[in-house]
Amino acid sequence: MRTQDGGHHDAAVAALAAREYERAGDEYTRAAWRVLADPREGGGPFDEKGWVGAGLRHLVVAAVAYRVAGRDGRATRRGVEGVAVARDLRESFDRPVQQACFAEFVADFRVVGDLDGAEAAYEDAAAAYREAGDAVEDPSYWTTTPLFQAAAAPLKQVARGPADGEIAVDWDALHGSDPSATGDFLAYRADYKRRRFPGLVERVVDDGYLAAPRGTTEYDNANHECPACGSTDVNWAGDDVLCLRCSTPVERT
Repeated sequence: MRTQDGGHHDAAVAALAAREYERAGDEYTRAAWRVLADPREGGGPFDEKGWVGAGLRHLVVAAVAYRVAGRDGRATRRGVEGVAVARDLRESFDRPVQQACFAEFVADFRVVGDLDGAEAAYEDAAAAYREAGDAVEDPSYWTTTPLFQAAAAPLKQVARGPADGEIAVDWDALHGSDPSATGDFLAYRADYKRRRFPGLVERVVDDGYLAAPRGTTEYDNANHECPACGSTDVNWAGDDVLCLRCSTPVERT
């Protein structure tokens, strides 16, 4: 998912690799504001597929990075800002299914900002998805659009650390088992996050470690080795080649 973030996303990933979490929060924040203003060349922030969601994604991860850095006040401010922006964007999109996704983002911001009302916000999002279901012919189309992928990305990234860098939340886990029951299929996203996201955020905060996002990966790479843990499983993320396991920059062998 590539947007016009001014290179700040890659800088944020580099800061995560260096364990400089406040700097990562700063870079994610800068990426967020750039994308929210002008997501992609030739298109405005209100395009049909919701590329502007990538800006909200960066703001969610910024708040987590600040929490890991022990800068809870800054995380709270990102959460408050994110709630306001997501609510405003919800009013700017006409499709109920997209409006429900922005409601999902509101709940995410309440979690990462350590704000009250996260559980109720997820319940509101789930109800909005169920209500929107009757107007959606193909839920799989919507869940693969940039907006919905952006809403799933922070959860997936946060879950990687406790899972030794593996994919801990895949597409099937995030959705219901029956796409024909459209409303429930989509609402499962919000219900799943309500159950899992707060605990995962608390886990990475307690561990003091936020993994880099998963990019292109390779197991048993013959040319690289992690100087921290010795793994030869690699993750091409941002501008760097990182250890798949611990997000440390790897060394060539």
